[in-house]
Amino acid sequence: MEGSGDASPAGADWRLVLWTLCSVLLPVLITAWCSFQRSRRQLLIRDIFRKSKHDWHYTDLFGSPSYCCVCAQHILRGAFCSCCGLRVCEPCLKKADRRFLCKEIMMRGSAGAPSSMPHHWIRGNVPLCSCCVVCKQQCGTQPKLCDYRCVWCQYTVHDECMVDSLRTEDCTFGEFKDLIIPPYYLSAINQMRKEKRTNYEKVVPYCSKHWMPIMVLANTRSGTNMGEIFLGEFKMLLNPVQVFDLSKIAPAKALQLCTWLPCNAVRVLVCGGDGTVGWVLDAIDEMKIKGQERYIPQVAVLPLGTGNDLSNTLGWGAGYAGEVPVEQILRNVMEADGIKLDRWKVQVTNKGYYNLRKPKVFTMNNYFSVGPDALMALNFHAHREKTPSLFSSRIINKAVYFFYGTKDCLVQECKDLNKKVELELDGERIELPNLEGIIVLNIGYWGGGCRLWEGMGDEPYPLARHDDGLLEVVGVHGSFHCAQIQVKLANPVRLGQAHTVRLILKSSKMPMQVDGEPWAQGPCTVTITHKTHALMLYHSGEQTDDDDASSLSE
Repeated sequence: MEGSGDASPAGADWRLVLWTLCSVLLPVLITAWCSFQRSRRQLLIRDIFRKSKHDWHYTDLFGSPSYCCVCAQHILRGAFCSCCGLRVCEPCLKKADRRFLCKEIMMRGSAGAPSSMPHHWIRGNVPLCSCCVVCKQQCGTQPKLCDYRCVWCQYTVHDECMVDSLRTEDCTFGEFKDLIIPPYYLSAINQMRKEKRTNYEKVVPYCSKHWMPIMVLANTRSGTNMGEIFLGEFKMLLNPVQVFDLSKIAPAKALQLCTWLPCNAVRVLVCGGDGTVGWVLDAIDEMKIKGQERYIPQVAVLPLGTGNDLSNTLGWGAGYAGEVPVEQILRNVMEADGIKLDRWKVQVTNKGYYNLRKPKVFTMNNYFSVGPDALMALNFHAHREKTPSLFSSRIINKAVYFFYGTKDCLVQECKDLNKKVELELDGERIELPNLEGIIVLNIGYWGGGCRLWEGMGDEPYPLARHDDGLLEVVGVHGSFHCAQIQVKLANPVRLGQAHTVRLILKSSKMPMQVDGEPWAQGPCTVTITHKTHALMLYHSGEQTDDDDASSLSE
């Protein structure tokens, strides 16, 4: 009896231990199994994305009512192709990838030189407020997978209006036919290159008499990080081969597409800040060195950076936050006028008897400065290098600039600049008043939208131009003076205009910048001379009162 009594509590204890282990291990095993299945599913999705000819992207929530193109069920999350617009649920992804063709970059297997191609219809998920080309009534109004859209001309048609003639009809490429590079054009050029023929103009009539193909170069890391959104939207409207992500391909390589296109016909839209524009213009200068002058494109700007002074000067605005549809941006590029932009060579030669370093050479599009604004840019740049994730908003970026400007008002790190530098304009030495900064301007705008040379506009000074071969040189008394100028409470110290500027830093170390790229510089000689012209596009759209007078001169 005693033995059985002792065994019963022991058995209960083991059962308690067993149930405890089960209650602990079972959730762990279930979680591990779910995690394994999720990882396996993600690997399969990535494998499909990698091998597919579609440009698939996964989203946890579609921004508008969406239906799977395979099972026709309403879906909240899944994959979508940024080129042709297909939307599909996760279980149907592999089937959709096999069943549906994406936009063809180049036509294949066609004999001769084709001059047309049929519509490429995709069923369902048509844009809101689109109208049927047959009955002119609104499409996509029913809560189901319905109606068709052509991925090239963007025409939409109802299910009941779709007839056989529309399926075989030649596509006109719609409103943006003058900007799109048709697949059959690339096929013809590819054949001509194999035969070592370069008279590409003979193929142009197949496209349009007023053909001006566009290339879109987007920097997905600029300013507000909106570049990735634009990549998809432009791929939907254009041939995907015309759209480039500058975080994956260098501008010099992307611009080689210009050599496949007619001479002096290409327009380039740069989506990014002024630094991205300068990067692209440097690549265009490389084309000149390679002897490709006849393929040089004209450049328009979609301002996604923080300052965007060059974009503002060229009429494209001080910043873009999605308020204008992509279609309107393309219309603006088509209507823009060609102008020239001066580009300048900035050579910085260090002083010293034993200095064996080569001079630093920069290319300037906007401005060069030494003093408080360069110090703010240097502090901002150092902070952004440490924590780049914090600088994804234009408002935050400007707030950081404001913080460092306020700090410099109290510390005055650049005081007595006039005692440390000598300034020569076209070989003539200029007597400097008491200053903290000197700014050399090529364009009308500075500091995120301020017309520095004109100031308050209460004195009869000639307006600054960006194509006259002249630089405007001004001085500022400090960060507080810069702030006063920006709100039109003060004028800069105008030092003069010149074709060549020479600045000698005699002692100490001072902050300098060229187009927002700052550095700390010791004793040196800075020489600024004219380098070349860039072909730009000027958008004469809606302007503010402050811009009316300046637009007359430009």
